Amino acid sequence: MLETQQLVGGYKTTIVIQEVNLCLQTGEWLSLVGANGSGKSTLLKLMSRILQPSSGVVLLDGKAIHTQAPQIVAQRLALLPQQQRIPNGLTVQQLVGLGRSPHQPWWQWEPTADDRQKVQAALAETQLEAFGDRPVEQLSGGERQRAFLALALAQDPKVLLLDEPTTFLDIRYQLQLLELLKQLNRQGLTIITVLHDVNLAARYSDRIALLNQGKIWAIDSPEQVLTPDNLAEVFGVEVSLFMSEVGLQICPIAPL
Repeated sequence: MLETQQLVGGYKTTIVIQEVNLCLQTGEWLSLVGANGSGKSTLLKLMSRILQPSSGVVLLDGKAIHTQAPQIVAQRLALLPQQQRIPNGLTVQQLVGLGRSPHQPWWQWEPTADDRQKVQAALAETQLEAFGDRPVEQLSGGERQRAFLALALAQDPKVLLLDEPTTFLDIRYQLQLLELLKQLNRQGLTIITVLHDVNLAARYSDRIALLNQGKIWAIDSPEQVLTPDNLAEVFGVEVSLFMSEVGLQICPIAPL
């Protein structure tokens, strides 16, 4: 569904991502993990069409994403960035309604019955039905994150990219958000997340791509990627691994 071939890119004259090849299967959850500055967010921006690659290609359903119209891409792919700008005066329902823009012709001013159904479904999935008339700026951090997730879901995407969606959330809201994403993933939504917490990545992802200095160091199941040797090389820490009731978990012991 989403693929990169020899992808190279970054910011102006600074190359961050170097010859990254990966292929995301339909219905898969892939997490990008790595130390600060390893290129996780940059790779996500390249894959979501925010940044133009220096070379290589990103394919969405077999078509080069950077040569397609933004509206066409947005009908298939949605991005939840790490930080969102809070629009003044918009209610939650109005914010989520913006997610229908890629599916509307420029001359259409009023939402269709299908648009309203998609918005209500997104509010229901994120448990925000009671918040529809509330201004977005009055929401708590966890509620606000769910509102922007609802905006992305209202696009009715096949692929959802999320850049550190658990940042600034306490443990309860982190688990609540990730459990919601897992439910959507089981319903067929393909997901890529940048996750700072390696244990959460191990718990929820089908595969993990471990990034190191802009390159993929390893990509496979959490058990195959999150080994003591790989974590020592990429994060510079000694770890102990153990199996818990939620699967593989990592306990950092000491810096190397």
